[in-house]
Amino acid sequence: MTRMVVIAASSLLAGVGLPSHSAPDSAQNIEKIVIESAATANDKPVGTFNSPVSNLEYDPRVDLQSRNMAEAQADVTIRGGIFENTGFRVGSATLYDPQTGHYFAEIPVAPEMISSPVVMTGVDNALYGMNSSVGTISYGWRPVRDGGSVSIGAGNNAFHLQRLHSATTWQSLGSSDWQLGLEGEVSHSQSDGSIDNGDHDFQRATGRVQLLSAHSQTDMFVGYQDKFYGWPNMYTPFNVNETESLQTQLFMLNHQQEYGTDSNVEVTAYYRNNKDHYVFSREDPDSFAAFHETDVSAIAMAGHHQLNAPLAVNYSAQLMADRIRSTTLENLFTSRDYYTISVVPEYTFSLDHQQQLAVRLGAKFDDTNRDDSRLSMISDIHWQQALPGNASRSAYLSYTEATQVAGYTAVGGNTTSGLFRSNNQLQREVSKNLETGMAVDLPGWRVDAAIFYRWDNELTDWTYRFDATSARTANPVDIKTLGLEFIGVKRLQNVDLVASYTYLNKSENYRAQDIDASFYALNYPPHRATLGAVWFITDALEVQIDNEWRKQEKNRLRNSSDTAFFTQVTITYTAPTIAGLSIVVAADNLWNERFEEIPGTPGRARQLSATLTYAW
Repeated sequence: MTRMVVIAASSLLAGVGLPSHSAPDSAQNIEKIVIESAATANDKPVGTFNSPVSNLEYDPRVDLQSRNMAEAQADVTIRGGIFENTGFRVGSATLYDPQTGHYFAEIPVAPEMISSPVVMTGVDNALYGMNSSVGTISYGWRPVRDGGSVSIGAGNNAFHLQRLHSATTWQSLGSSDWQLGLEGEVSHSQSDGSIDNGDHDFQRATGRVQLLSAHSQTDMFVGYQDKFYGWPNMYTPFNVNETESLQTQLFMLNHQQEYGTDSNVEVTAYYRNNKDHYVFSREDPDSFAAFHETDVSAIAMAGHHQLNAPLAVNYSAQLMADRIRSTTLENLFTSRDYYTISVVPEYTFSLDHQQQLAVRLGAKFDDTNRDDSRLSMISDIHWQQALPGNASRSAYLSYTEATQVAGYTAVGGNTTSGLFRSNNQLQREVSKNLETGMAVDLPGWRVDAAIFYRWDNELTDWTYRFDATSARTANPVDIKTLGLEFIGVKRLQNVDLVASYTYLNKSENYRAQDIDASFYALNYPPHRATLGAVWFITDALEVQIDNEWRKQEKNRLRNSSDTAFFTQVTITYTAPTIAGLSIVVAADNLWNERFEEIPGTPGRARQLSATLTYAW
């Protein structure tokens, strides 16, 4: 039987790369342990059920800007980019929404089925990402494990939650070398919202069938979620109570295969349908409403092929086609085909018995049937030294290029009027990233640091003019970003700690004078720090706490302070006399901050909840 160990803070940087899979106990005659890392102390939200983007707002590697809450509408940014610069990858394929990057994170998958998120930047993003010029958040499919849980929860603001998850496995094909798994989940939550007109009603249903062996894993997945949520000034600064309804379907087939010596390949195919109904004013729904429906079909492949002892080839490719049906798009630009392929040879040689040097140098080709193509360079050099006691230290230098094209809302709507004004002159965005970093990994603690300089050309931003009738307008901007990242993790006797600090500095050129404020490209924290801790008080009592402090860049649309301090705390009591029973009491935004994560959009208020769970 495979046993999964999930470490909270102390294994934050336990490894980066393609998610791995493990075989059933019967196939290898041993219990195989897969260690996953998490960048936050808390792994579940307070005001709804868990989703792939939950708690990313406390992740030191990303900046999440939400409307209502992360699980309602999440703009996930990496290293000072904007929401459309971040891709979401499941298996070997990047999931996509052609309308707008606001819906990239609509991924109807139960978190039990996928790994903790791996944040890919630099070479890994350029190699494995698609249409994501700054970073990619990647998830892998976990092996199915026997067990399940049922949860009920309640909290302030009339919040209530119900959830059921179950999974079972058995030997398949008449052989102990194969395992068949079946897993399903249903979840529902509802609330009046942490502020007036911030209500939500979410439901999700997911299921998958898995065939697992010692060297392969095949998953067939289907998921559906239905979401309604409201929020004042959700997308506009006109002091109205906006609402949004989303229905998302996802069908995915994924296969992982190990072969030869240190070689593997993963193939993913998916179909995604997303329906969006946006209402400008819930009090006057006929004043303006928009309907969109998008379809995306894709097939992708990624892998690592070992040619001989020092030489290997890393590769990735994806073909994707989309279309949109919309009440706001006014031209014939309603479908597009995308093609991308990356090939990056890797040469590794030993300097001595403890040191090795790896060099990667390759290229990526991106094209669509409507945009210019682009050939981009991918390169890095990585040094690593093994130290006594299973410790190590390493350093690297990299230069990468990545590109993307704008979504339909930015490029395909009305260019002279309307609530959201498009720009049909937008070009392919090009991002160039020069970076160096180091890591020291010693027993009980680890430190990672990086400094980067990024050139973003033709980046699509959404801007505002105080004398305009449109809520926002798509405009290109050239931006240079200098960034510094520091992350440290420490394991004490009964406490795990993770701390981080990031610094960002930007210089921008919009090539226009009629811009008063930026909603995204210039909405970033020059200074941001996080501190997370997991305190194991007793075998039955555990406290998890995440803290984030930020100093945000000034913005003429922001009505709140430019500084904020957020805290999420969870207390878990596991009943020692009733196996599987636990009670969780949690609070998010403990200090009731009203910081506007998106300028002009009210921030979330304090949320409290208590959840009773029985697991088997």
